[in-house]
Amino acid sequence: MTKENSQSGEQLSRGLKSRHVQLIAIGGTIGTGLFLGAGQSIHLAGPSILIAYLVTGLVCFLLMRALGELLLSDLHTHSYIDFIKRYLGDKTGFVAGWTYWVCWITIAMAEITAAGEYMQFWWPKLPQWLPGVVILILLLALNSINVSAFGETEFWFAIIKIAAIVALIAVGVVMVVFSVKTPVGHAGLGNLVNYGGFMPHGIKGLVLSFQMVLFSFIGIEMVGMTASETADPKKVIPKAINDIPLRIILFYVGSLFFLMCMYPWQYFSAAHSPFVQVFTNLGIRSAAAIINFVVLTAAASSCNSALFSTGRMLFSLTYGGKGKFSKKMGKLSPRQVPKNALWFSTLVIGLSVILNLLMPGKVFSLIASVSTTCFIFIWGAIVLAHIKYRRQAGSQQQVKFRMPLYPFSDYLILIFLGFIAVVLCLKTETLIALAVSAVWIIVLYVIKVTSDRVRESNSIK
Repeated sequence: MTKENSQSGEQLSRGLKSRHVQLIAIGGTIGTGLFLGAGQSIHLAGPSILIAYLVTGLVCFLLMRALGELLLSDLHTHSYIDFIKRYLGDKTGFVAGWTYWVCWITIAMAEITAAGEYMQFWWPKLPQWLPGVVILILLLALNSINVSAFGETEFWFAIIKIAAIVALIAVGVVMVVFSVKTPVGHAGLGNLVNYGGFMPHGIKGLVLSFQMVLFSFIGIEMVGMTASETADPKKVIPKAINDIPLRIILFYVGSLFFLMCMYPWQYFSAAHSPFVQVFTNLGIRSAAAIINFVVLTAAASSCNSALFSTGRMLFSLTYGGKGKFSKKMGKLSPRQVPKNALWFSTLVIGLSVILNLLMPGKVFSLIASVSTTCFIFIWGAIVLAHIKYRRQAGSQQQVKFRMPLYPFSDYLILIFLGFIAVVLCLKTETLIALAVSAVWIIVLYVIKVTSDRVRESNSIK
């Protein structure tokens, strides 16, 4: 899509305020990966997991700087996929766009399924499918009103998650300062090194943890979906991106640092939330219920983000298309919301209820693993598009929000993503997911090439 076409066509409303984008950016980096998945990461790497989060956080910050520079180079684009199309070609843009759409669809399916399980904590006899359907309908209604309703909903979801982490850190500071007694010793900095050292499983444990750590950052690129609907994006987007390092240090590294100071890492179970384990073992009986509420909020937040992302992505992918489906999906409502794309995406997400009945648990888990693995391709495409953009822009002064240490920083991100791909090959489950992801990308590419040839053939006739 050219800039001229974009300017003359339908435009999404700029209803997202600065506080919305700031909290969307924060919410994108805090999810069930931290509240539930951190136990498995700690189990693998011990206290050295802090290094994995710092390194991955730095790479994600650089990724976002590359994305931010692309976004501010043309504020008339509907999504960052437009930049991938522009600089890497229609075929790569097609593959990246539909992969991103499917990724968020499957993530939403997994979260909707999990929401039912979380609600059964309070009501064990409640049908698992019912809470997910109710949450999905409510979120669809909110997203269909206008973009401000989405922003406000995500704002309060993020506030709940932030409050939980800040409370944990506050309790941790008090316990470490006063060396509070626990069932397995005392809280203190010594817990980081007294149980096998800072890197108890050596470099191997640290390396293996990177895969899960990276996937806990999925959603950080969502800021790239808000640029076309943000009021004063030239000011808001750079601030949201530049605050990422501080958020990562505070929310991820800070919370895990104090968790492992409060309670020795080796007592954490890989299968349970470390947050629940710590507070339950400290005698706080309501800990499990509180964390369950926070995790339920995180699941609902992820579904909310999924509806926003899939709706906008489907609108962007079909905008300007000549087919009946494209014309329907690439249309905005009177309130400048891609309502048809939202409803279609929600309908597909709703199929998770049927999928859970038809598919064995392992098959569904494989689909979710494949979708998260595909983010390596999507993030890599963003970086490659940025490299191409800078080469074309050269030393021109209109380059805004410059990527620090370009081009070294771009190549550093690509090397890191390649490193993660190698790590995925070290375990059978993740190797299968990586292989299926590669097949998926190839199939999409073949579909695009075939459809282009058919279109060319028909135009000649």
